[in-house]
Amino acid sequence: MDTTNININVDSDLKDKAQPVFDALGIDLSTAVNILLRIAVYQQETLANYLNKIPTLAQKKDRRAAFGCLKGMICVPSDFNEPLDDFKEYMQ
Repeated sequence: MDTTNININVDSDLKDKAQPVFDALGIDLSTAVNILLRIAVYQQETLANYLNKIPTLAQKKDRRAAFGCLKGMICVPSDFNEPLDDFKEYMQ
């Protein structure tokens, strides 16, 4: 089997979190990426269905909240203004 080198950019925090997982499985990151690529090849339909469920950046930007969609979900405590009352004399 011929091999080729690829360079990928990965979030450093993600890499740091994934490394112990693969270490526990006894595989290195290169092997893990190979496994992911093989899964993508063998399960194209499943992977495509999964990726289609993830909203794209453009879809996220188009999403707008409907007026009143958070009604009843945000509560302001009755003592909300108390800290402001303490500073009234300084603000005048």
